[in-house]
Amino acid sequence: MSQSKIKRRVGNYEVGRTIGEGTFAKVKFGRNSETGDAVALKILDKDKVLKHKMAEQIKREIAIMKLIRHPNVVRLYEVLGSKTKIYIVLEFVTGGELFDKIVNHGRMKEDEARKYFQQLINAVDYCHSRGVYHRDLKPENLLLDASGNLKVSDFGLSALSQQVRDDGLLHTTCGTPNYVAPEVLNDQGYDGSTADLWSCGVILFVLLAGYLPFDDSNLVNLYKKISSAEFTCPPWFSFGAMKLITKILDPNPVTRITVPEILEDEWFKKDYKPPVFDEKEDANLDDVEAVFQDSEEHHVTEKKEEQPTSMNAFELISMSKGLNLGNLFDEQGFKRETRFTSKRPANEIISKIEEAAKPLGFDVQKKNYKMRLENIKAGRKGNLNVATEVFQVAPSLHMVEVRKAKGDTLEFHKFYKNLSTCLDDVVWRTEEDMQETK
Repeated sequence: MSQSKIKRRVGNYEVGRTIGEGTFAKVKFGRNSETGDAVALKILDKDKVLKHKMAEQIKREIAIMKLIRHPNVVRLYEVLGSKTKIYIVLEFVTGGELFDKIVNHGRMKEDEARKYFQQLINAVDYCHSRGVYHRDLKPENLLLDASGNLKVSDFGLSALSQQVRDDGLLHTTCGTPNYVAPEVLNDQGYDGSTADLWSCGVILFVLLAGYLPFDDSNLVNLYKKISSAEFTCPPWFSFGAMKLITKILDPNPVTRITVPEILEDEWFKKDYKPPVFDEKEDANLDDVEAVFQDSEEHHVTEKKEEQPTSMNAFELISMSKGLNLGNLFDEQGFKRETRFTSKRPANEIISKIEEAAKPLGFDVQKKNYKMRLENIKAGRKGNLNVATEVFQVAPSLHMVEVRKAKGDTLEFHKFYKNLSTCLDDVVWRTEEDMQETK
């Protein structure tokens, strides 16, 4: 492994690969250079925040999140500000998304699903008691730690553009349509806590069934199904699970089951373990205020280098689960990212990907050693967006990450299968791999 230069540093943090993207933010892998601890860096554009008049709300949300110390909620450590960006430093969770577990292994047994659901309700209840609502709960926002415990990510941060009006209700439709409560879709104003509970009910159904309760390629039909809570439980659901899901997926938020009622439900209570945690630690909120001050003394320094991001041993170990240096694409399961290695120069790799993507109907945008490929034709879930980045592992060895940024996972799989055939001469294979293909 070469002693490679760091491409980017923010304050005490080395900034690595992109691990997630949203409308208002990008999440990157980071490492505290003083302690060696891995973190996730959520990066927001300051101009966008000010343009959408979100500064006060973000300040409030971040301040609350800093005070939250719950074993089932991703921890927010600190917040930094540069002249142009806001960096929210979060706990780095290593066990992947609950989404991947469902996609790769199918529906869960009731005991396993119940354990995750109990942890989800614990997290939701705790945050609601502090006035924080998620508004975009779905399996993709539920992470698993190394011990297999649930960690809700983006609590208080996922709906940064939402506003509460004078009537005390939220009025912005947000979230993934399949998981969204009927009152959110109807735009009559809604209570954040009851809307979150509906999403929890959809998640429980997905864990037990392996598919969505409300699904339709036509958005109008989907909204109709959600509004009338038109769903059918499969025959393998136990009566207790069916009864609880029906009470949660009540289209009327006023009569929908509440958290205290869920905690008393017989199906829910089986093998229930209340969370054990210590809230006594004091949180310093000075950094939250400093982020929005224009004074240079409060700004953190950003350092950049125009070359492929170098990857050190620490980062390789952190992502080793998904790293396969031999095979181009792992065909087991429906993954939304894949990687391959190449001994070709970084510029050549970028050119080859561009040459392969354009005939497949993709618009290509390049910046340094990153690319954004967007399908001109809209698919089942809008236009498929694919992000690629070239990392330097050693002076003559690069690793290429190909990741779905937006759109349908199955369409992404189809795309990268086509791409793989065009990149055959770019991919580096070991002798062992060559034997396998023979």
